[in-house]
Amino acid sequence: MGTLILAVTTLFLYSIGTTLQALSFRGRISISKSVVTVIGGLGLVAHTLLLWQILLVDGAVNLGFFQSSLLISWLVVALLLAMNLTRPLDSLFLGAYPLACLTVVFALMTHTPPRFIERDEWGVLSHIALSVTAYSLFTLAAGQALLVYLQNRQLKHNYNSPLVRNLPPLQTMESLLFELLWAGVILLVLAIVTGAIFVSDLFAQDLAHKTVFSLISLVVFSALLVGRQIQGWRGITASRWTLAGCVLLMIAYYGSKFVLELVFHRAG
Repeated sequence: MGTLILAVTTLFLYSIGTTLQALSFRGRISISKSVVTVIGGLGLVAHTLLLWQILLVDGAVNLGFFQSSLLISWLVVALLLAMNLTRPLDSLFLGAYPLACLTVVFALMTHTPPRFIERDEWGVLSHIALSVTAYSLFTLAAGQALLVYLQNRQLKHNYNSPLVRNLPPLQTMESLLFELLWAGVILLVLAIVTGAIFVSDLFAQDLAHKTVFSLISLVVFSALLVGRQIQGWRGITASRWTLAGCVLLMIAYYGSKFVLELVFHRAG
């Protein structure tokens, strides 16, 4: 199937899923959770086939700037669909589906220097897989933190908005946030460890920025988890720390790739 057809199909299905979820969230229509999930699942299938065509080139994996973004958005949707089967995370579809649409458009419409990883480089690929999964979990955590922040503010001001009416109780939202954070931190630690083992020099010129900011973000997330256990951090405090850590991690991953690939036109 052609790349363009797959891209259009992916965009169409994700757009339908977003629209239905938004209308349901605002109380305009009543729709079962399974309908949005099935539509998103079909979108994920098209996204998977598109990813296969774009990432795999001549026996290697192309992990350029926009190709990596397409991979991360695919994993964000996949993780969200899986976790939403047992946890009330469907509100995050309002961000995950549009994010995936943006990455599809950019992956098709822009051209950056390819960053090829050979398929037999298992050590490096395992490091990348752990890193991408960690980034995806923290992307979901950032969305959850933003919802917790908004929900907390509106509850304090007694504002009965669709957001407050449709989200689970605040305590449940916070518990889900910390589940995502714990999973993300564990995978981020494993990603850093495998990077130290399989990547020749984590503090080389092209990697130092990524390594330093990843370590700083790990410290921020770890401090938040410790603060949660010792001081009972929650609500707005937890949201701010989460968003700060996610911004640092985004700078770690995208900062160097953006400069190298889009500014200097070198593989990052």
